[in-house]
Amino acid sequence: MDGFPIGLVLFALLVVFVIAGLGKTIRIVPQARAGIVERFGKYKATLPAGLNVVVPFVDKVRYMIDLREQVVSFPPQPVITEDNLVVSIDTVIYFQVTDPIAATYEIANYIQAVEQLTMTTLRNIVGGMDLEQTLTSREEINSGLRGVLDEATGKWGIRVNRVEIKGIDPPPSIKDAMEKQMRADRDKRALILTAEGQRQSAILTAEGNKQSAILNAEGDRESQILRAQADRESQILRAQGEGQAIQTVFQAIHDGRPDQSLLAYQYLQMMPQIAKGDANKVWIVPSEIGKALEGLGSTMNSLKGIPDDVDGPAKRVDMGPASLDVAEIESEQKEALARAHDEVAAAIAAAEASTTTPTGTPVTRNAPGDTPPAGDPGEPPAQ
Repeated sequence: MDGFPIGLVLFALLVVFVIAGLGKTIRIVPQARAGIVERFGKYKATLPAGLNVVVPFVDKVRYMIDLREQVVSFPPQPVITEDNLVVSIDTVIYFQVTDPIAATYEIANYIQAVEQLTMTTLRNIVGGMDLEQTLTSREEINSGLRGVLDEATGKWGIRVNRVEIKGIDPPPSIKDAMEKQMRADRDKRALILTAEGQRQSAILTAEGNKQSAILNAEGDRESQILRAQADRESQILRAQGEGQAIQTVFQAIHDGRPDQSLLAYQYLQMMPQIAKGDANKVWIVPSEIGKALEGLGSTMNSLKGIPDDVDGPAKRVDMGPASLDVAEIESEQKEALARAHDEVAAAIAAAEASTTTPTGTPVTRNAPGDTPPAGDPGEPPAQ
């Protein structure tokens, strides 16, 4: 009974020892990781990803190295340019561990080493550039940093894949000066564009006014020509119409064979018309109006060509039918217009064919269809 508990305890201790030994023997390494195994403080092996077996209590996994690409952002660092201006530059490094053994035993802290190397290299590169070149040469700075870092970190088992500059911040005074310069440049370009636009507008406006003046002048010239031609034709037609009216009235008077009583009647009809004048304020009718009319008749009797009495019945002037058909009126109007056009053309031809005598008196050739005058215009018509 006394030995049973002791054996149970020993068995339990043996089971615990075996479990602990198995725990120290089996090592599971995650994907994209590498385990550095040391035996009694000395490098023994590198464990790949997966299930690995080591000697318990003899081998020890000292470091677990991440083989993935890593990104490290460094805080802004003051850098002096060639023109003695201090700018703050912050960078981002993309690197990857390619040799876990070198990254473990060649350097104590490779991230800190990369940061310090980036700072010194950045100062060397930017120190040979002025501010404007620094602000516009990011790609050149990135290439220079990458080349130096890749060459220096190769022996540490690290490969620098990419270097990026996050920002370059000049001093506040330089920022204000740059903003003023950019604002002045923008104002200058705006003024230049405005002036060019005004010039183009003035040129187009002047060209438009020129074309408008030319067209207005041409229109005025053509309208004056057409108006003159219309006035000439209208005067010719009016003169011909007045001539025809005079001939018609004169012929009607001779055909009617007027006497002294008709002239006295016409005189009486004209007296009210004379009294209608604006300047005639007072009109005196003589008491001897009859004697005045007799005297007027006796005076008119002495005129040639107007007899006291006429023989036979008076000849009436044919005034045409009382009403005409609309079609007949239109046809007559068309015929009258055609005759007027022909007469205007004949008058124009006669005016163009007119010549001047050596003494300076104009002589006009008779147009076709015109009746030559009977005698001297200054002499009275023959009886």
